[in-house]
Amino acid sequence: MTDNTAPTGQSKAAAATAASKNREVDTGKPSPKGATPETPKASYERDGNQLVTALNLLRYLWPSDKPRLRMLFVFTVLAILLGQMFLAVTPLVFATVVDAVGGEGVFPTASIALIIGLVTAFGLARLLAQGSQELSSALFIFVGQNGIRTVALDTFRHLHQLSLRFHLDRQTGGLSRAIERGTKGIEFVLRMMTFNLVPTTFAILIVSAILLVNFGTLYAVITFVTVVGYIAYTIAVTEWRIKYRRMMNETDSEATTKAVDSLLNYETVKYFSNEQHEAVRYDSALKGYESAAVNSQLSLSLLNLGQGVIIAGGLILLLSMAVPQVMNGEMTVGDFVAIQAYLIQLYLPLNFLGFAYREIKQGLVDMEYMFNLLEVEREVPDQPGAVPIAVQGGRLAFDAVDFGYNDDRQILHKLDFTVEPGKTLAIVGPSGSGKSTIGRMLFRFYDVWDGGILIDGQDLRSVTQSSLREAIGIVPQDTVLFNDTIAYNIAYGRPDASREDVIRAAKLAQIHNFILDLPEGYDTRVGERGLKLSGGERQRVSIARTILKDPAILLFDEATSALDTDTESAIQASLAAVSKDRTTLIIAHRLSTVVDADAIIVLDKGKIVENGSHHALLARDGVYAHMWHSQQEADE
Repeated sequence: MTDNTAPTGQSKAAAATAASKNREVDTGKPSPKGATPETPKASYERDGNQLVTALNLLRYLWPSDKPRLRMLFVFTVLAILLGQMFLAVTPLVFATVVDAVGGEGVFPTASIALIIGLVTAFGLARLLAQGSQELSSALFIFVGQNGIRTVALDTFRHLHQLSLRFHLDRQTGGLSRAIERGTKGIEFVLRMMTFNLVPTTFAILIVSAILLVNFGTLYAVITFVTVVGYIAYTIAVTEWRIKYRRMMNETDSEATTKAVDSLLNYETVKYFSNEQHEAVRYDSALKGYESAAVNSQLSLSLLNLGQGVIIAGGLILLLSMAVPQVMNGEMTVGDFVAIQAYLIQLYLPLNFLGFAYREIKQGLVDMEYMFNLLEVEREVPDQPGAVPIAVQGGRLAFDAVDFGYNDDRQILHKLDFTVEPGKTLAIVGPSGSGKSTIGRMLFRFYDVWDGGILIDGQDLRSVTQSSLREAIGIVPQDTVLFNDTIAYNIAYGRPDASREDVIRAAKLAQIHNFILDLPEGYDTRVGERGLKLSGGERQRVSIARTILKDPAILLFDEATSALDTDTESAIQASLAAVSKDRTTLIIAHRLSTVVDADAIIVLDKGKIVENGSHHALLARDGVYAHMWHSQQEADE
């Protein structure tokens, strides 16, 4: 017997071992000062209750809102039962044919026509058994595939609902493989249970009943003891060896995570000539997988050998009992053939039942991780009764905001400022002063410890996050694009936009001419993370995307940091035109980009140390003026 428990390929990932170290906790209210989510072992790495996992799967096979699928599920079970009944009839019919040919049994003087009729009935019974099996497969495909699609979609949506903290801590390689293997595990478990476990259970019950009625209690008892012994041995050894599967999952996940991480950082590896270092790290994980895979195969051989001994023992005992009865005339040759046929009919699926049980158990292990992902709670949920935000002008206010990512390090201290509708506020300061944190707070990736953030008098915690983010547009410092066309990436700001709208936004972002010079124009693919484009080109695509979104409030987070001086000047004019009459927040390090802002605040260690216009701050000759003169000297 072969073992299909190992993932396909050299390094298949399990649930990510380092993908998330935080279990997000939904408190239903803003986190108090100093509070952070609990950080036990990542929820999708925990060893869960496999019975609970199976019950979770059943919810998707018996959907309360889809009565048609429920009906198909019932018909599938009935078709399976009918097929096993037809299959159970075939040995009796064949035994009757053998006796009729030999002049024994119920038709000792059967005519050729009758024997041919019996042979035809035998063939029809087998055909109907196979037909019922195919019918059950055809019916269940609708139920099973709908369940797989639904659980995968639920997991995908849930991951997008989780907080930024979760996604900053997770590693993409292990997490994505956990989802992939989870969906494959569901498909395999469904196939094993529906077309192997359930039919085999029916077969055991039907065959045992036939042996009891036709051949006596002793035959039924021996068969029952053999079956119980086989099942008990299979369960015991499978439970023992399942630990090797878990080890394979963990080491497999580690290997894939390291490989993905290394390949995503290909340039960094090359910069430091660390190819050998990365190979050693990857090989260390592969060695762990190799050891676990060897132990898994050795334990499988032990399991198969024990199963073979039990089956062979039961077969020898039953046939040894039947031989003298046939010799003494207590049984016909047809009866002997029927017993042998029933044993084969019973033991072959029973033998596969052990394989199915192992695969179901191991599939449940794979499914645990994905179902546990659904249990990771949102750190920043919408409050009960949250309503869509109503932007009327876009007055933005930070009201004495305190915040920190961890309870031992506060980032913002009583941050207090206001941006009037249609005005532009720039936030400058040294690295680590909390500038980018303000942008994350505005998008409500995190909730404040104390104080509040308001748009037109509406606390961000009282509105839905989806409506809040629709009202705000951002051009981030580090633009990451989808591995699709330039047109798709620009249109991501408004997916229903026409090509004309995309082109108009590209022109405002000063990238239209560059796109036209490309061989495939707007249909040029940008590569993974947009790496086929330069940093400046990616930034201009991002600007075009935000222009197309047409938000009420704009956030520029180092929006022109990756551009050369000439391009920066051109885009600054475009950004000024786009932000006209819109509430605009500019987070900048290069002070030359904020000289025209209506107001500027200087942030240092999460506190406002200066504020005013560009000229007023220069006249004050303080922190801002020192930063300005330093940058001017550096530029010269």
